[in-house]
Amino acid sequence: MSLTETFYVCLITTLAGLVLKLASLAYKSKCKQCSCFGISVLRDVIIEEKFDEVEIKNKELNKTKSDQI
Repeated sequence: MSLTETFYVCLITTLAGLVLKLASLAYKSKCKQCSCFGISVLRDVIIEEKFDEVEIKNKELNKTKSDQI
């Protein structure tokens, strides 16, 4: 692999990681509307909070069941 190919692979990997991190931060944010670089996301945070609470409860139940065994 030549130097330019390595550069492009690193550049694409870095950009993909940046996009994924921004998406992760937007999801973790409890804002109703997030805007970044001209992209605007409007979502229902109440439903997402309920989903997260159910997921946490399920993890806790699974943990206590595995501890009992």
